[in-house]
Amino acid sequence: MAYAVEGRLLEACSCGGPCPCWVGDDPDGGTCDAFLAYHYDRGHINEVDVSGLTLALVARIPGNVLQGNWRIAAFVDGAASTRQKEAILAAHTGKLGGPLADLSKLIGEVVGVYDAPIEFNFTQGKGTIRVGEAIAAEMQPYVDAQGRPTKLVDTVFSTIPGSPAYVGKAATHRVNLPKHGMMWEFSGRNAVLGEFRFEA
Repeated sequence: MAYAVEGRLLEACSCGGPCPCWVGDDPDGGTCDAFLAYHYDRGHINEVDVSGLTLALVARIPGNVLQGNWRIAAFVDGAASTRQKEAILAAHTGKLGGPLADLSKLIGEVVGVYDAPIEFNFTQGKGTIRVGEAIAAEMQPYVDAQGRPTKLVDTVFSTIPGSPAYVGKAATHRVNLPKHGMMWEFSGRNAVLGEFRFEA
């Protein structure tokens, strides 16, 4: 088995909530500025243990999410060893097949790969993330009348295929990556939180 990992996702973008991209509609405003962060609670990639590490991706999506051509900057957890970093990037660039390879097909250009300290917290339905000086966000899901997170399932697009997502709102969402023209700040826009299990 190339990989078997479990973890949690934090995602936020420029769209209003819930995000139209997940149901195949065009993003609000025609384009989407986003980040995705995958935190591996446990698991291995190419027999390398990646437990406790995080990969964050900053993305500029030029149109409908399913049409691809995403422009990506990747941030690998600064705590990762060289072997762990290589394993994580191999999985997320599609070299090891499976659901992560399907997602990687949407990427048109990787503008940079960086090591960075990453603080990832997702407890009791609320999430916060900080990636060096490049990304900072706080988010929480929508809930039903009983306080249970609102789930999004069986969608045409997903960053955690095979698992339900919790749709929510990011109170703050900042990206500061001027080197690649990726600079934005939003409040009260779309957020997605979830748990995942990927195998290939």
